[in-house]
Amino acid sequence: MPSISNQTLQLLSTLVIVVGALTVIVIRMRAARKPTSIKKILIPPLGMSTGFLMFVVPIMRISYLYALAAFLVGMVFSIPLITSSKMHRGEDDQVYLKRSPAFVVVLLGLLVIRILLHTYIEKYISIPQTGAVFFILAFGMLLPWRIAMFLSYRRFIRRDHGVLQKLAEN
Repeated sequence: MPSISNQTLQLLSTLVIVVGALTVIVIRMRAARKPTSIKKILIPPLGMSTGFLMFVVPIMRISYLYALAAFLVGMVFSIPLITSSKMHRGEDDQVYLKRSPAFVVVLLGLLVIRILLHTYIEKYISIPQTGAVFFILAFGMLLPWRIAMFLSYRRFIRRDHGVLQKLAEN
């Protein structure tokens, strides 16, 4: 069986990441046109968490320090997403998440950082481990953002419910 060179593997992984990032951007933009719910907010991090099964495979394992650093960097990347994600009530009386231009910027930023750092990082860890680091970074970005969205959604619903009750009393 012929082996794949590191350059070929790096090029393939970069192409997959670019296609994946563009797919996520398109999906997020379309999703913003539909009402949101607690389920729609919480399912993505739950679904993504299954990716941690990659660490069952020894080649994917990284040090706890790398994992912690990646998660913390992801949390920093989540800040613009958290601050720019707002709930609003649509004309149909449903709750929508306002499109966040920061999401596209952060996702494209991560993509550029990954491409730029790939050669540097691969001096210290393998290509599969690099994928694991960036997966944890992405999860570190997604989890706090979705938790913040969940809390924002609950506050929005409670605030709206209180306003509707006051209107009904008058």
